[in-house]
Order: sequence, then structure tokens, then C-alpha cells
Amino acid sequence: MSRTPGTAKKTEDVTTDAGEARITWIPAKDARLVLAVGHGAGGGVEARDLQALAAVLPARRVTVALVEQPWRVAGKKLAPAPRTLDTGWRGLWPALTAPGLPVVAGGRSAGARVACRTAELGARAVLALSFPLHPPGKPEKSRADELLGAGVPTLVVQGGRDPFGRPDEFPSGGHGLVEVPYADHGFAVPKKAPLTQDQAMDLLTGAVAGWLDGLS
Repeated sequence: MSRTPGTAKKTEDVTTDAGEARITWIPAKDARLVLAVGHGAGGGVEARDLQALAAVLPARRVTVALVEQPWRVAGKKLAPAPRTLDTGWRGLWPALTAPGLPVVAGGRSAGARVACRTAELGARAVLALSFPLHPPGKPEKSRADELLGAGVPTLVVQGGRDPFGRPDEFPSGGHGLVEVPYADHGFAVPKKAPLTQDQAMDLLTGAVAGWLDGLS
């Protein structure tokens, strides 16, 4: 690992069968959990929700691991097939469990799907941010089976205007669901919305922090 100058962050490169992946660790003092979160198919770990969690959770004794899939590390613009994403995540798992703490697997969008599909690796729970329940405009192509099949405690955090699945479209099941009102798939809220962007992120991070508190 190499320490980023002036911060507590550490980066770790991990070789997987899908290529070289990368973990950015934001360690917590006296950590009780690791929250490992992957990015979506259209962006990286700079996504606002992932960065907000990384800024807040270490103070709650949760180490955050921001996971970059091999395709992203390699500078490619298009994500590979789901099976390849799962291969990358599986190859990262030993590094994520190395601190010896329970690992909550998570991610946003495509990363949330990966976390659900691979929960059997030993995840304590799954955090699904902006879970893409279906392609926009195609509710008949549901991915609910991935979400419902995780088999561990699961929290979905979904924007109220998410075209990949509004909160009221989600099936009932053992998962929890938190709505971020007015937010889109990237948790952006319109300037005229009755809550600000900062308030939307506070709602998201507060909900996740409270849920994680209940796991340990």
C-alpha cells in the first residue's frame, strides 16, 4: 500500500482474473466494520454518494474501501459484462477481508448488482445505492431477482426520480429501502427542489450510518 501525502488514505493495487483492480482505503480509528463500495458502469469512485460516505463513515468507526474495477483502472470507457465484473470483485475479496473485520459489500448502480450477486463470498450485509431495478423505460426487464437473492441484510438507497427504478417500483422483501426525494440516478436534486444537494447527501449518509450501527 502507498499512503497518499497529507491524508489518511491508502491505495492498494490488487491483481484479479479480470485484470488489475484498485482499492482506496479510508481507514477508521478502532474500526468495527469495513464498507467496500464499487462504482457504476458510467463513472468511478468519485461519484458523490461514494465520496459522501467516505467522508462521514470513518468517524463512525467504519473503514471505507472504494473499489475500482479493472476496466476502470485500465482507462477503458465501457464496462465489461456482469460476469467479468463479478470476477473482478471476487478477486478483490481476500484484500477486503484482510483487516479481519466484517465486510459490508456495496456499490452504486452496476456496483450494487455485483455486491448482491457475490454476497455469498461472506458479506455481512449489502448496501445497494441506486440499484438499477430495470433499464430506463423497460420495467418488464426487472433485475429484482438479484436484489432479493442476496441472502444477507440489504439496504437500498434510491432516488425518488431514478429512471432505473423509483422507490415505489421495488418489490417487497427482506431488504430495507430509503428514498432520497427528488434525486436522480446519481442522487442529484434539481435546484428548485425543496431540499438542497447537501441535505440530500446528509439524508443518504445518515440512513446508511444508522443502518450500519444496527449491524454491529
